[in-house]
Amino acid sequence: MTESLLQKQLFKSIKDTMPSNLSIVDALSELLDLSNDSVYRRLRGETPLSLDELKTICERFQLSLDQVLQLKTDKVLFTDPEANGAFTDFLSYQQRMLQQLQYFSQFKMKELFYQSKDVPIFHFYSFKEISAFKSFFWRKSILKEPEYEGKNFSITKFEEIDSFDLGQQTLKVYNEIPSSELWNYESITSTIMQIEYYRDSGAFETKEDLNIVVDSCEMMLTHLEKQLEAGYKFLPGAGESGYKAPIKFFVNEIILGNNSILINIDGNKLAFINHIILKYIYTADKSFNDKVFTNFYNLTSRSSLISGTGERERTKFFKKIKERLKLCKG
Repeated sequence: MTESLLQKQLFKSIKDTMPSNLSIVDALSELLDLSNDSVYRRLRGETPLSLDELKTICERFQLSLDQVLQLKTDKVLFTDPEANGAFTDFLSYQQRMLQQLQYFSQFKMKELFYQSKDVPIFHFYSFKEISAFKSFFWRKSILKEPEYEGKNFSITKFEEIDSFDLGQQTLKVYNEIPSSELWNYESITSTIMQIEYYRDSGAFETKEDLNIVVDSCEMMLTHLEKQLEAGYKFLPGAGESGYKAPIKFFVNEIILGNNSILINIDGNKLAFINHIILKYIYTADKSFNDKVFTNFYNLTSRSSLISGTGERERTKFFKKIKERLKLCKG
């Protein structure tokens, strides 16, 4: 492929990853400090990119030269959002998650696929009490935020207003994006183990705090079950007028997922791979993502679809995981 064609292909790849309401000309003009006319000449391949311009573009749009030059290698480029400094607290993590979903929601065609090892984080923000507990747990036991050292969980003392508000915003955006979730009966296990650990170690302020969290988690599962019955996502208390994007929900009894998230936006695929708790790396590598998507479809083809239809299997699934959850009560 000639240099001019490679350059045109580079810009096409960038344009494909941008929401349709954004202009590649404006973006490149600002990024490279060039006039619109100079940008157009580069888009048409009339003016070759300099190495400095190519470097700037690759850094901004997170591209590798392997991708730009279409080199066939066994390397896959992943982006680590924290490469230039880890987020310092849970609120920063939530803000980045919200911004990412808001970006995806701008595309005309979008769909999210979640291969769940644990309950996807979005669902916890349906109800305040389970949201507060999960936020407290992540901050105290995972991120080791200093202000939580030595504290016990109390629903009356720990409102988590900022965290819940951010979570509600995130849930609302998630509800606007069509999605498919693949669960296993063990997907609830980590949340149950966290509740049991706090119960057995005396990290709940009172027995009432423990039971409130368990009840709230059960309410979350009941709400999810209602959404699956309807086949649409919606907030608690909303009727049919509140239905948002469709949801497909699969249960696989023999395969436990890895919390990977796949996104298809206007035909372009992204894969977010969980590598540490609350941490993801992602790639736009076409060959890699084609394989990941194919694997997801293969797994769902061997799973039970319990959204929209499958009432018997849906009832069985939620009855079993709720029974396990109730054993956490004090």
